Amino acid sequence: MHFSLAKPSGGFTMENGSVENGVCSSKSVNGSRDIWSCKDSDSLSVDHLVVMVHGILGSTTDWKFAAEQFVKVLPDKVVVHRSERNVSRLTLDGVDVMGERLAEEVIEVIRRRPNLCKISFVAHSVGGLVARYAIGRLYRPPNRENTEDSSAERHEGDSRGTIAGLKAMNFITVATPHLGSRGNKQVPFLFGVPAFEKVASSVIHLIFRRTGQHLFLTDADEGKPPLLKCMIEDYGDCYFMSALCTFKRRVAYSNVGYDHIVGWRTSCIRRNSDLPKWEDTRNEKYPHVVYEEHCKAYDDDQCEPTSIEDDGSDNLEEELVTGLSRVSWEKVDVSFHSSRHRFAAHSIIQVKDQSMHIEGADVINHMIDHFLL
Repeated sequence: MHFSLAKPSGGFTMENGSVENGVCSSKSVNGSRDIWSCKDSDSLSVDHLVVMVHGILGSTTDWKFAAEQFVKVLPDKVVVHRSERNVSRLTLDGVDVMGERLAEEVIEVIRRRPNLCKISFVAHSVGGLVARYAIGRLYRPPNRENTEDSSAERHEGDSRGTIAGLKAMNFITVATPHLGSRGNKQVPFLFGVPAFEKVASSVIHLIFRRTGQHLFLTDADEGKPPLLKCMIEDYGDCYFMSALCTFKRRVAYSNVGYDHIVGWRTSCIRRNSDLPKWEDTRNEKYPHVVYEEHCKAYDDDQCEPTSIEDDGSDNLEEELVTGLSRVSWEKVDVSFHSSRHRFAAHSIIQVKDQSMHIEGADVINHMIDHFLL
């Protein structure tokens, strides 16, 4: 069924709308999805935009279950935007190109909803890197006048800076390779065999094109450092770390095992020596959450030197860990080791497909229950 849905407070209209279980979903001209409560009383009070970003070769449907859960639990608090500016093979164009597209998409969403005051990101896999790039482009220092969006005055005087004029609340990554995928058993399906990892680094661009180069840290555009290294500081006109610091909380959800796409260490931003010993949880509400840690921010003087025993990839990885540790993180470690579909942990943690990956629903519930409004 196709009909026009109008947002009362924003005055915008979106085609191809649908209603299911009290949740409104509409498809915009560019193909992305907005989801909100169908009750007018709820829609009028919503001021918090949640942007969900999928991973490589993904689509807007990857976050369907989670988006609907957010709106059902927080109907008068959030509107969820499932990005689709970088679907399918467009995810092979590079983290920076995807980040630029996502930044433009977010600005368009904000313009359609002038009542928004807050923004959060929830991103899966490579989508977490794309979101980190996008916020670097969307960041506005305190008191900086906006020349792109008429809503600049929304948070005038905010000492933390803003993301496209909105107060930055939650930045959540789910199984994201923050330290890249090169070497050191970062991609489990390569079995930690150095020869396999070396070959993967040299041919990855043939499979995953520019995005593969960014993940394996083999990019060197015009003599610049690898992009992931650039993203641990404010680089050029991209305020990567200022933007990340602006969020009131940063959270990294990670699979401790059976994720054959993204390893535990790279998704939880830890060194090998920092990986915690976990045990089966006794928490009935979140049975797959096995370890939680609140890591405070460290400056350069507080970061303990770590011995480097391998080649330059270890040196670079250490730089990434150190750089990202300059901001605080909540780290949530997840295990599906007893699941029948445990080898699909990379998708279960997101509930990519409700019929196949529903065991990850407790992770989504944990995300919602701890979400800062």
